Amino acid sequence: MLANRWFMITLIFVARMSMALQFQSIAPAAPLLVADLSLSYAEVGLLIGVYLLPGTLLALPGGMLGQRFGNRRVTLWGLGLMLSGGLITGESHTFWFACAGRILSGAGGVLLNLILAKMTAEWFVGKEISTAMSIMLAAWPLGIGLGTACLGTVAVVLSWQSVQYLTAANAALSLLLMAFFYRDAPAVRTSNAALRFWPNLSAHGWSLSLAAGAAWMLFNVGFIVLVGFGPAVLVSRGISLARAGFLVSLAVWIGVISVPLGGLVTDRAGRPNLAIALGCLAGALAIAVVPLLPFAAGWFLIAGIMMGLPPGAILALVPGSVKPDHLAAAFGVFYAMYYLGMATMLPVAGLLRDLTKSPAAPVFFAASMIAMTVVALGACRWINRRTLM
Repeated sequence: MLANRWFMITLIFVARMSMALQFQSIAPAAPLLVADLSLSYAEVGLLIGVYLLPGTLLALPGGMLGQRFGNRRVTLWGLGLMLSGGLITGESHTFWFACAGRILSGAGGVLLNLILAKMTAEWFVGKEISTAMSIMLAAWPLGIGLGTACLGTVAVVLSWQSVQYLTAANAALSLLLMAFFYRDAPAVRTSNAALRFWPNLSAHGWSLSLAAGAAWMLFNVGFIVLVGFGPAVLVSRGISLARAGFLVSLAVWIGVISVPLGGLVTDRAGRPNLAIALGCLAGALAIAVVPLLPFAAGWFLIAGIMMGLPPGAILALVPGSVKPDHLAAAFGVFYAMYYLGMATMLPVAGLLRDLTKSPAAPVFFAASMIAMTVVALGACRWINRRTLM
């Protein structure tokens, strides 16, 4: 079993889910944080986004750390930082103390995210790559869905600090599983080459990785803003916070199924461009009408179904377009773009809420970000065509 790639993707799935659960530990408890720490909604957005801020510095060298020190070792470092940062956030009494904890746990999440993508590509290169990437990616909506549906209740019944301790304990469990059971793909070897902060990529590799990273960033900004600020739209209609969190989580729960199925459909049909464009545009439209029309649960379900098509195809843009020995560096550039955009764009959603005083403003912002993913996809394909000419 330890040589079975499907067993390994299961371990990768569990580890990535722990990261998603910790990332989502702020939004469901936002009203309690606002009251307890006297925060604005822009500061809540910053607490959410600052988890991803270390990626702007760690993403470029982070993808190569696994090559130098081994995938499992770097994964354990990441999970250890997540555990430590979660405990610090739980002990915080000020906004800046909470930020410090989120940055530390986010640094662990950055390392984990990079290495898990690399590990998945190494086990499945040439073997159902979009399907495998989609399975790995499904851990994110599952963790987000669990956080959205359950952590708000935990915060109300116990405290927002208990939410942080719970997600830290989940990271500890993932650490033990990876330490005892994960093995690298047979062809993977570590390297004694000196670490480089600046990836050694061609102009094509740089431009393709940046464009693909922009697509991934735009898609995820829209998704996270929807999950983080969507409940406020429903609360403004008189729905309880717990009920609103459950309704928004419908888009996330259906994504647990639709993301792997989207990857499978993309592999079978061989139409990644169509999968990305259709999923993004239809999903953005469903999100945009949530503040305008009744039956919010139905629109969230439609958004979750359609947004399951693009993720695997977007993440597969990099492995299919660079040389295997440049994969770690390309993923570093890809995630640097993703993290930079996530850290800077998420507070914009909170700022829009503060300036407009409208809970619907962040939701319209989310829809526009997802729709713009198609523009970044067009840039990727243009870059590839220019290279082949």
